[in-house]
Amino acid sequence: MIEQPAYTGFGFSDEEWGLLVGLPQAVLTAASAAEHDGSRRTRAENAAGLETISAGRESANPLVAAVAGEIVSRVGDPEAGEELPVIEPADPQALIDDVLARAGQASALLAARVDEGEAGAYKHWLVEIAEQVVGAVASRGLLGLGGDQVSDSERRFRDRLSHVLND
Repeated sequence: MIEQPAYTGFGFSDEEWGLLVGLPQAVLTAASAAEHDGSRRTRAENAAGLETISAGRESANPLVAAVAGEIVSRVGDPEAGEELPVIEPADPQALIDDVLARAGQASALLAARVDEGEAGAYKHWLVEIAEQVVGAVASRGLLGLGGDQVSDSERRFRDRLSHVLND
C-alpha cells in the first residue's frame, strides 16, 4: 500500500500544500528584508523566525503542526543548531509585494478548505513569525545600541500582512 502525503488529509493539492508550506519561510524573509539591518542582525532575525516556525510543530492545531513539521524537515531544526542562509533580495519591495500576494492566496484557499479555527491558527502563526522577526533586533542602531526595536518599514510589513490575512 502506498502512503499518501500528509496534505491529502487536509484536502489540499500538491500545489496548494506548496503555497502553505512555502509561505512561513517567505514571511520570515520578507519581514527581515523590510529593513536593511546588515548580515549579523539578519542572522538574528532568521534565527527568531526559524524558532517560531519550529515551535509551530507543537501547535494544538493540526494544520500548523503539519506545515511546521514539513518546513523543519526541509530547512533544518534550530534546536539542532541549524541556521537559514542569509538572503538579501535585490528588490526587497518586490519580495514583500509577492509575499503579501501569496498570503492573500493562502487566506482565500484556507477559507475555502478548512474551518475558521484552523485557518485562523495558521494566519495567526504567520503574523507571529513576522512579529518575532521584526522584533528580534533593534534597527538602525550603532553597534547594537539605540535604534528602534521595530522600524516603521518593519511595522508596515507586519501590519499589511495582518490586514491581508484577516480581510
